[in-house]
Amino acid sequence: MFRGDPQMTGVARSPLPDKLELLWRRDLKEPIESTAAIVDGRVYVGCDDGRLYALDLANGAERWNYKASGAIKAAPTLLDGLALVGDDEGVLHAVDARDGAPRWTFASGAQIISSVNHADGRIFFGSYDGALYCLNPRDGALQWKYATGDRIHATPGLAGENVLVAGCDAYLHVVRAADGVAVRKVDLDAVCGAAAATAGSRVFLGTYGETVLGIDWRSGKVAWTFRDPDRQFPYMSCAAVRDGLVVVGGRDKRVHCLSAADGAQRWEFAAKGRVDSSPVLVGPRVFVGASDGVLYEFDLEDGKERWRFETGSEIVASPAVAGGRLVISTLDGAVCCFGAPSRDGG
Repeated sequence: MFRGDPQMTGVARSPLPDKLELLWRRDLKEPIESTAAIVDGRVYVGCDDGRLYALDLANGAERWNYKASGAIKAAPTLLDGLALVGDDEGVLHAVDARDGAPRWTFASGAQIISSVNHADGRIFFGSYDGALYCLNPRDGALQWKYATGDRIHATPGLAGENVLVAGCDAYLHVVRAADGVAVRKVDLDAVCGAAAATAGSRVFLGTYGETVLGIDWRSGKVAWTFRDPDRQFPYMSCAAVRDGLVVVGGRDKRVHCLSAADGAQRWEFAAKGRVDSSPVLVGPRVFVGASDGVLYEFDLEDGKERWRFETGSEIVASPAVAGGRLVISTLDGAVCCFGAPSRDGG
């Protein structure tokens, strides 16, 4: 699923080889903003051509494709044999992950960019109609609907018994997962399109107001605010968080590593394009794409560049990591898969 877990931490659960090379590239011809999901040897990714694709992780061969109602910019979520993904027409699709057969659909009131999160037999997603939805994953039946004041671009995160979602109404909403009852709202002082990355009692969000926030979601208090003193630009990237560090990309063409405790900057890296892609942490390494067309690898401790790959096209999707492979997509329609170099060098 997007960001790797229900807490939206951006932490990969499987390692990558020390050295990576491009193993295969699949050209889908239309732009891809959707972040891939890798499950059981398959890569699932949406495309602006309105199709959800299932590709073989080993070689990129197409296993099936499913035609949705509109362009797919959301990252698919795999749950109990279903691939779940929303589209630009506001329809959430549940597709059999084995063969792409349709299982059910649910129509919200507007575009769905949010990915699906899940817990305890429920699935959650936001819509541009301003609502946070909870459905039964077996049949798509509506369990509850929570209305915010504006569009929801972000994928909801989970913390304790609650769903956390930030929106274009400039609030972080803490909603009870069981019944959709509001627990509290936190004023972000700016529009937010980033997933709520949680660690303990803290949630971390970049905003369109040129800030990164550390918030105590239990008390509803903003613990700290980071604003770059030299370059003020919005943040659309979702933060990755682990071991007391928060890593986030910005439209200032920077990747920032901050202290989760107080927001102090540990390091920053200057790319040559805005960083809307969300970083993924793999052991002591950070991977992220940028609009300069480069997939970057940094050292988590000091931010030094370890490796890069020039894809030739803008990247807004985030890396997906599983099975010893990294997959990332580009706006020229390429799905790129990286893994261990072949022994013969070919």
